Amino acid sequence: MNSLLLIVMAISLGGLAFAWHLSRWVLRHGTGTPAMVKISDAIKAGAEAFLERQNRTIVWMALITASLMFVGYGFIRHHHDFDPVDTALKLSTWITVSFLLGAFCSVLAGYAGMWISIRTNIRTAHAAQTSLNSALQIALRGGAVSGLLVVSMSLLGVAGLYFLIHTLNGVEPERVPLLTVGYGFGASFVALFAQLGGGIYTKAADVGADLVGKVEAGIPEDDPRNPAVIADLVGDNVGDCAGRGADLFESTAAENIGAMIIGATLASTALRNGMKFSHGIIGVIMFPLLLRAFGIIASICGIMSVKLKDEEKQDPMSALNNGFVITVLLSIVALGGATYYLLNSPDAPNAWWHLFLCGLLGILASLALVYITQYYTEDRYRPVKSVVDASETGPATNVIAGLAVGLESTALPVLVMASALLGSYYLGKTCGLPNAGLFGTAVATMGMLISAAYVLAMDTFGPITDNAGGIVEMAKLHEDVRVRTDRLDAVGNTTKALTKGYAIGSAGLAAFLLFQAYIDEVIQYAGLAVDAAFPVDLSRPVIFVGGLLGAMLVFFFTALTLRAVGRAAQSVIGEVRRQFADLRREDDMIHFTKDFEPDYRTCVDIVTTAALKEMVLPGLLVVLAPLTVGVLFRAFIVKGDELIAAQTVAAMLMVGTIAGILMALFLNNSGGAWDNAKKSVECRKVNGKYIIGHDGKRRKNPTHGAAVVGDTVGDPFKDTAGPSLHVLIKLLATLALVLAPLFL
Repeated sequence: MNSLLLIVMAISLGGLAFAWHLSRWVLRHGTGTPAMVKISDAIKAGAEAFLERQNRTIVWMALITASLMFVGYGFIRHHHDFDPVDTALKLSTWITVSFLLGAFCSVLAGYAGMWISIRTNIRTAHAAQTSLNSALQIALRGGAVSGLLVVSMSLLGVAGLYFLIHTLNGVEPERVPLLTVGYGFGASFVALFAQLGGGIYTKAADVGADLVGKVEAGIPEDDPRNPAVIADLVGDNVGDCAGRGADLFESTAAENIGAMIIGATLASTALRNGMKFSHGIIGVIMFPLLLRAFGIIASICGIMSVKLKDEEKQDPMSALNNGFVITVLLSIVALGGATYYLLNSPDAPNAWWHLFLCGLLGILASLALVYITQYYTEDRYRPVKSVVDASETGPATNVIAGLAVGLESTALPVLVMASALLGSYYLGKTCGLPNAGLFGTAVATMGMLISAAYVLAMDTFGPITDNAGGIVEMAKLHEDVRVRTDRLDAVGNTTKALTKGYAIGSAGLAAFLLFQAYIDEVIQYAGLAVDAAFPVDLSRPVIFVGGLLGAMLVFFFTALTLRAVGRAAQSVIGEVRRQFADLRREDDMIHFTKDFEPDYRTCVDIVTTAALKEMVLPGLLVVLAPLTVGVLFRAFIVKGDELIAAQTVAAMLMVGTIAGILMALFLNNSGGAWDNAKKSVECRKVNGKYIIGHDGKRRKNPTHGAAVVGDTVGDPFKDTAGPSLHVLIKLLATLALVLAPLFL
């Protein structure tokens, strides 16, 4: 065990060291003119102020939750002989400690991603004045700092916690993962509120800035005369960088723990059947961590390979795709080595290569999901072109076309996920190991997530390039520079959409993995045989109601998040209109005077207060729902049916996951299509000039107005509700893992 943990920790520390190297490389680049620095400093101040207030709120809620968990496990719930430790106090201590550690690491990962992004944006803008390739590399490597930090810290946290629990308590290796589930819950808890708060902030500011600035005042995006423009640029960082960093941190942490629990069950069953592995039971348990560590190396190689050979002809997206392909190919090699090294059993010679194929299915599924999302959200393809065409006849047809794209886009990803799950299940089932079908799906999930560091780098690339374009606009640099940053921004919109497709695909497979881990945990805590049946029969009224509540939770949560953005945006719109009120003439046209200086700080304060207030209710809804169902439905426990409450929660997880996956796909892809349709319209030329000018002149266009309305509708879809559903799906499962003993 020590040698395997040493390898995992060494690679993780290497990933952190390389992230530090990349951050130094990025920070060595120039920051441009004093005007650019002034704008960048305003963005930094707003982002850091918001994140400080948000994290303070999250920390207090996490401490309250940790206290309740400690009391619930240590004093309300009685100790049972089948618990992994010998006293209730030990159980409550380790679950609470792991929760707090996961929450702390998640906060740190989100803050680190935001810290580097708000310093990379100005350097990307400065590089775009001379070279598109240089700007591309700076933006991607700045994003890679976040990706490498998130994955490396996640591995270090899980591996370190495993070592501490095993060393200090002498718990059997196969039972240690049961005490680490709090780590995944802590990470998910922070990720939900970080994604909610950041998502509400960024979209409230964006909607307010676009509707008043573009539609009413007819000024360009990121025009310095718009009072909400700094808040908008701040939002890109606190939502897409800090929020997504915390999101993917909890993904990797929770899914590692879930795979370790299922692996422990598989290895224990195999040993009881007289079967052995090349590195024993510990090798199977450590497999997810070692595979993820190899993924760090593959991602570093992919990141460093990205380069534009011909700036005029080559699409920046193709350069990013090439890096992703390199990462995937190296990941396949790493997968083959890890499965042979750790999952090879002389008693089942076909096991390792069957499980290798399971992981390969996961990798191919991630590749397919990325390109499917690219098809539905990039302006080169039919779906976005249809939204652009619909914009020519007004906002209504634009919205209808975008909704149709989003609904259509759910089909192919579901087929991909279904194929990966079924294929990996039956490959695992036929590998020669007992009850290995579910472990096959766990290996597929690990395969999908092996490239997480590169994918997060592409995701953070989006807000960095968006900010760079805003800095260029506000600093009034030459229009050719803005054209370069617009090319990168359009690619950034696509990469953000791609990573959301990747995230929801991994969330779907991971939710199934965590669902099975929940079943294994309930069986172990109930003192049943490892291979005991755990039916979730939806024909039973009590269990059907649990499933119905799970589906309702997804829709109600989505409604709360969209309403939160709407309410916060109304406050921003009111403030921008107030500042523009004295500039309106009798014909309702806005006439800017030379001495007009917008008040950016007031808009930043309004959005900050609104986002922190609005994030609490949706977050508490998700946290309390499975706990309430599991505890209240204990009333239906009768002799011979002691698992009814746990089964009801399982139905809630199962149906809620299905509804959440479909809703998230719809929201993410429709929003991405609307966004890139607007960008496509803005890149058009009419009479030799861009349809939306970068020179500050008023050139209203009805097609552009319709595209802006569609983009505004899609903003909270793709950047607030959709990403928050990724976290909801996994938080429900990790929360159930932590609370499972309370349902028995």
